[in-house]
Amino acid sequence: MGLEDQKVTERMSGIKRKLLVLSGKGGVGKSTVAVNLAVALAVAGKRVGLLDIDVHGPSVPKLLGVDGMSLHGTKESIHPFAIGDNLKVMSIGFLLRSSDDAVIWRGPMKFNVIKQFLGDVEWGDLDYLVVDSPPGTGDEPLSVAQLISDATGAIIVTTPQDVALIDVRKCINFCRQVSLPVIGVVENMSGFICPKCGERTDIFKRGGGRRMATEMRVPFLGSVPVDPGVVSASDEGKPYVANFPGTDTGRIFAAIAAPILGLDTGGVERTKAVDAAAVGNSPAGDRGTAVTGVDRRKGDSQMRIAIPIAQGKLSMHFGHCDQFALVDVDTGERTIVSQQLVDAPAHQPGLLPGWLRERGADLVIASGMGQRAKALFKDNGIDVLIGAPSDEPDTIVKAYLEGTLVTGENICDH
Repeated sequence: MGLEDQKVTERMSGIKRKLLVLSGKGGVGKSTVAVNLAVALAVAGKRVGLLDIDVHGPSVPKLLGVDGMSLHGTKESIHPFAIGDNLKVMSIGFLLRSSDDAVIWRGPMKFNVIKQFLGDVEWGDLDYLVVDSPPGTGDEPLSVAQLISDATGAIIVTTPQDVALIDVRKCINFCRQVSLPVIGVVENMSGFICPKCGERTDIFKRGGGRRMATEMRVPFLGSVPVDPGVVSASDEGKPYVANFPGTDTGRIFAAIAAPILGLDTGGVERTKAVDAAAVGNSPAGDRGTAVTGVDRRKGDSQMRIAIPIAQGKLSMHFGHCDQFALVDVDTGERTIVSQQLVDAPAHQPGLLPGWLRERGADLVIASGMGQRAKALFKDNGIDVLIGAPSDEPDTIVKAYLEGTLVTGENICDH
């Protein structure tokens, strides 16, 4: 092993998880997702590094509001730019004299710079290193995959339309060819909800990312809508997930980060692809019957269960609950990986199926639900289990995983 390779190995040894954010096509909002993911992990108390290796279009400094800042270091190392206590950032953008400068480099030069970022930057001990790669399957992502042999996996960003999905399929195949596990797919720009009238317009279609993930047998992490607030916040250098956490989109970014945080628990096995095609066939739950979603999912490793909550327990009135518990489970190990509470949106007929789909829900466990609502959930690819008892969400989920959840009548059939 050469000296430079040894330096990379030593630097990377202090980092628990290395995540590559990839996209098969440009213009899908990959850097926005990478920045909000890194910030969400940092807000959760994790020590995070964010490495921008998009040599020709380094946008991370702008998205974080630190463009124009200079770096410091010694003869031995470069110090990344620190934001708060938990986030360190490195980008080629810090080394340019002007944001208008064009970087005209061939492959070998790119490889050497990426190796220097990995080997010479004083990252220290980190829980996560998030690497924002340029679009495609060229020199930069290939270099990182080769230099970080123990990378945890890739998060792949797409938009819903076919022209993007074609390239994203290639990106997934790239990961498989270089033995890089796919942690999951994020569908960005998934519909636009008018802030004035609430009407939804699917500018770039919707659901394409989820369907593609199912067909390619990789996990689906969630859908991020087109939100003018994200555009404005990005231009102002204010990561949305930290500055607007109470908004729907802010909560979506946090929900996407939840299974990534689950990696630290050891409960999410990301080297196995999720058989997403199996999700959608949960038994309806007859009266007095113990039900489970485990045996039918022998090839699955992860799913997300949504439970309507009121005063800490399952709500008797699904459409008027205060919060939803989003519980990520490992069906193979029959364990809860992570759990988070999100505030329910204002009541609006027909809203919840799409709202929960965007948050990656595979199954809803409720006390009761009308036929129209159940049909809408089916249309959104979400199973429904009704007649569950009013109990705390972790108790309900554990019983579901163990096959001991006893369901009763549909107490709210309207």
